[in-house]
Amino acid sequence: MSKTTVCVLDDEPIVGDRLQPELEDDGYEVEVFTDSASALARLEETCFDIFITDLKMEGVDGMGFLERVKEKCPDAEVIVITGYGTLESAREALVKGAYDFITKPFR
Repeated sequence: MSKTTVCVLDDEPIVGDRLQPELEDDGYEVEVFTDSASALARLEETCFDIFITDLKMEGVDGMGFLERVKEKCPDAEVIVITGYGTLESAREALVKGAYDFITKPFR
């Protein structure tokens, strides 16, 4: 049985540094990206089971990344995380297919 794969995209390295060991301890296979260009290049190669993406980033932002993931990997779940959460952005993310919308900081 293969491990569930997770892609973490956040331009703040500390987010990946904290999430990766926690998720790996829970049995997930995790890849971390700090820029959307690298994550999008990896998305062209493979579909992860779960994507965790920051909302506000340089280049392609979290909403754009969410849209690309849902086009390429429609069965993948996407969790949007942000320090700038609004009701409008949460609603937009969920309408575009996000599984959840979580504001930072979170535990």
